[in-house]
Amino acid sequence: MQLMAEEYYPWGGEFTACSPNGCVAVVLLNIHYTPPESVAIYGRLKTENIGIEKIVANTISNPHIRFLVICGDDIRGHRSGSSLLALHKNGIDSNHRVIDAPGAIPYIENLKEDAIKRFQDQLNIVDLLGEKEKEKIDKIIADCTRKSPSSYGEPYIAIRIKPETTVSLTDKRALHSKIIIDYMGKVRKRGE
Repeated sequence: MQLMAEEYYPWGGEFTACSPNGCVAVVLLNIHYTPPESVAIYGRLKTENIGIEKIVANTISNPHIRFLVICGDDIRGHRSGSSLLALHKNGIDSNHRVIDAPGAIPYIENLKEDAIKRFQDQLNIVDLLGEKEKEKIDKIIADCTRKSPSSYGEPYIAIRIKPETTVSLTDKRALHSKIIIDYMGKVRKRGE
């Protein structure tokens, strides 16, 4: 599953990849729920900006995903679930703000408009905002899965983010005016 996750879901994040050919992705808000393994991917949405960007980028990268189920109580303050619904319905304005989004900072700054258009065209949103009943959510996911829509063509990779690790061997941190801690954690007096 790791290879599939890297191929289809280029933005990483806190999610679980299940069935690579699944047609349903599930967004979990304030809810304790584990979707069935038939879904393509599921994960939590916390913020109305970078969190939404990751959902858009990762769902459009898998053309088999045709339904996005949003369930649980909206995140107070961020209103990320409502902001995601607004993005799908209305898109963004010239300042990259999600039109009519109730969130505090609903700006989509790392995706181009064609990625948002693909999100709007590829996915059917299933609005279960406020729903926490496992049986009802499972039934709706099963209904979507039974529809078995065709793939939306080729994967759309908005931007592939590759993890990068760098180590500076000369890094010095000033914790105090009279001492230095080097990259190995050794403490010395300044000027030594």
